Amino acid sequence: MKPFRERNPVSIGALGLGLVAALVLGAFNADRLPFIGGGPTYAAALADAGGLVVGDDVDIAGVKVGTITGIALAGDYVRVDFQVTRGGVHLGTQTSAAVRIKTMLGTEILMLTSAGPGQLRAGQEIPLSRTTPAYTVVQAISGLTRTNERIDTTQLADALNVLATDFRSSPPQVRAALAGLSRLSTTIASRDAQLRALLSHAQGVTAVLAARHTSLTTLVDEGNLLLAEVSARRQSIHQLLVSTAALAQQLTGLVADNKAQLGPALAQLEQVVAVLQANQGNLDRSIAALAPFVRVYADTLGNGRWFDTYVQNLVPVPGAPTTPGGVG
Repeated sequence: MKPFRERNPVSIGALGLGLVAALVLGAFNADRLPFIGGGPTYAAALADAGGLVVGDDVDIAGVKVGTITGIALAGDYVRVDFQVTRGGVHLGTQTSAAVRIKTMLGTEILMLTSAGPGQLRAGQEIPLSRTTPAYTVVQAISGLTRTNERIDTTQLADALNVLATDFRSSPPQVRAALAGLSRLSTTIASRDAQLRALLSHAQGVTAVLAARHTSLTTLVDEGNLLLAEVSARRQSIHQLLVSTAALAQQLTGLVADNKAQLGPALAQLEQVVAVLQANQGNLDRSIAALAPFVRVYADTLGNGRWFDTYVQNLVPVPGAPTTPGGVG
């Protein structure tokens, strides 16, 4: 075997570069490599993705088996891509998917239910007929309304009353619990009409909110833009408020400094206004009588630095203009 230093450096360099390229490619696609945490990918067609986001868990019977890798609109439905990273997971050809709430804070997951023979092919999409979207508030209110309408509250109250009567010989704690349950059922039965009306109105409100979803979303988005603009101009608004406060202080000081002069001036101005109001009729007549004089005066002096005049029966001067009134 040749020593290493006697080998062709070109072939060794090419082999080294190929090995580095393979390592880099493997590092960027580690999740797809076997035995490192990758796994087959599938898709689910949903009528409504609800609050699902990329990175949410994919569970089977409460056990995490993968994560959601992509959410995109595909025509009239939402395509949710997910990857099963847990080994040994069997998904039959009739596997179904449903969006479920994981925590009280509203975090959602994609719940899979394996069914059918065989194995679901990698990359296969679960159709809309085998998927269930998120359970919304509108559905909850509607379901509660339908359930409440099917309950015979009078019969339920009678049954609970009979149960309480039969348990009279039971321990005091049991009797007290049943008596309280009986009173509760009686109260519910007596308010049956009000409860039905309340649930009906609540259903109407939720339906209106669902119908106005786009408008509400637009309103919230525009509110966010307004708040962002106000936040961006916070310094300018702050400076405006500070300047307004300083101006108010200056005006207050100005009024305080000149109060002695402003008081008598305003009092005299009030007296002048009172005199003018008392002589308003005389002023109106004076203005009306002055109007002809002002008109003639303007006609006389309106031609420049001279004034026009007219003398009746004046014999024209030789060489003077023949037009009457041409004396300047």
